[in-house]
Order: sequence, then C-alpha cells, then structure tokens
Amino acid sequence: MASVSDFHGWLPIRLWRREGEWRLDWCWFGQQRLTRPFFRDDVDQALRLPFNQAMRRETDLQALFDWHARSPGLAPSALVFHASRCGSTLIAQLLASQAHNIVLSEPPPLDNLLRAPLQDPGAQGWQAEAVRALLSAYGQRRHGEERQLVIKLDAWNVFEAPLLAGLYPQVPRIFLYRDPLEIVVSQLRQAGMQRVPGLLGASALDTLLAGGQGMDTLQYTCRMVGETLKAGLVLCRDHGGIAVNYSELPDALWGRLAPAFGVTPDAVPRLREVAGFDAKQPSVSFTADSERKRQEAGEALRASVRQWALEAYNGLEIIRLQKA
Repeated sequence: MASVSDFHGWLPIRLWRREGEWRLDWCWFGQQRLTRPFFRDDVDQALRLPFNQAMRRETDLQALFDWHARSPGLAPSALVFHASRCGSTLIAQLLASQAHNIVLSEPPPLDNLLRAPLQDPGAQGWQAEAVRALLSAYGQRRHGEERQLVIKLDAWNVFEAPLLAGLYPQVPRIFLYRDPLEIVVSQLRQAGMQRVPGLLGASALDTLLAGGQGMDTLQYTCRMVGETLKAGLVLCRDHGGIAVNYSELPDALWGRLAPAFGVTPDAVPRLREVAGFDAKQPSVSFTADSERKRQEAGEALRASVRQWALEAYNGLEIIRLQKA
C-alpha cells in the first residue's frame, strides 16, 4: 500500500475546520478523469467505488504542503471567473472534452480555502501557500498526457480574484458575464447559494450586502448580481482580466480565447460537437434561452437591474469592445 505521504491517484474533496485546525478529506480517483459538469459530480462518482467506501484519508494541511514539495503538479494555465449562469460550465465542459486538459469545475476545497480568513483570521498567514499546494494536488498528471490545468471558480470567488492574480500573475484570467437582466431572471427561477442571504456562509457579500436579511428577494438578487459584476469589472480593469460576454460563446473559445486556453485548429470540430449539448445536462441538446428570459422580466425587475447592476455591466462591455 502507498505510504502515508504518497497521494498518487488521490484528490482533496473537502476542507473544513475542526477545533481550530484545518483538515482535508482525500478521495481515491485513480485514473478517473474529471469530465462531469461540476467537481462534486466527479466526487459522487468516485465515492461509489468500493475502495472509497472502505478506505478514506483525512490529513492536516502539512500533509498537503509535503505532497506539494514531493510531487509538484501542473500550475494553473487559466482561471475562469464568472457572474453565474453565464456559460462558465460550457467552457469547462468543452475544455474537459480534450484529454490533455485537467479541468476543475468549482471544487469546494478551493472555495473554502479562498474564504478561510473570513472564518479564521490566522489563515491569512498560510493561505497563499495552501492555495498553491491545493492546486498542485489537483494538477497531478494521472495519465501522463495532461498539459494544462484549468480552474473554474465559484461565482462569489471573483471577490478573491486579486489574491489569485497575485499568486499567478502570468496566468490568463477570464471573467464571463451576460446581461444582468438574464442573470437575475435565472436566479429568481432557481436560486444559487449566493442568492439566499446566509446560505453561502462567510463571504465578501456579507459586507457588501450588509442588512441583506431586510431586503426583498428582488432587491437582494439585483444587488448581489451588481456587486459580482463590479468585482468582475475591477478584475478586468485593474488585474488583467479578459472580459467575455455570454453572447460570444461558444465561438470565442476557438476564436479570441484560443491562446488563453491553448485551443488549436485541429480541436475545433470536436469542440463544436460538444457545444451542441447542454453543458449541465450533456445528454440534452442545447437550446438558447436569452430571449425567453428577457420576456419574463417585468418592469419592476428591469428598474431594479438598472439601479443596481447595469452600470457595472456597461463598464465590462466598454472594456470588452475596446480589447476586441
């Protein structure tokens, strides 16, 4: 059996704090590639293996640091930030269809690590080292042909984008967004964790939307989307982020984003094929719904979007069109 310090074939699946100490839970993936819409879906699949039902590994952070020193993995080649419901899952699924890519789609341990100082101020002292070590663990070559590590973050992680930009200054940082009217309609149809005050846990939104418990659902949703777009605007204006509108997808992946993602002309036919299916339900053909979302929006919703989110969206569009 592998030694305690050997994590070949293992990936971190949970990071949490217990009695003042941060702990990691590891899961055996072996040769299983990460191809499902979200990392948690790949975890669910791996946990069905009899081995994982019988054998689990829990460690402290020092084990992660030691593994990083012993077996450095690929560093990130691209970081994908987004405002939610903006095509980030499509980007992740397209890139995951290429065997040379390792694609991490919203891994919970990374999200918890990025927000750790909000729970534990002492985490600021080791957070940067831990982020590098965690992404190194995800960037292990388990098949030998992997060349790129792409990280798709949770929507609310855009508030931690300056930290990641500082750690990986040369790595392309994409910010995906769309008309905030369409995001708000989607969030009202099906709430994300950030749309319900208190559900997400400690996050930057606690300060930005202080008193959120007293807002009605529409106001809170529009303000949340607006603050997310503002953070994306800061990323693109001050930290070298690449602004990408949902309306550009999927063509932008093999167009102006090809250098950022290492997409070559020979990959385009396969990418076009994958793009024909719904990213969150790969067995279903994709159907555009932007116009349908806009038709659902009443005047109260439109007014609230204009008040809280439209200015940041327009700022992103200015940057995008200038760069294009």
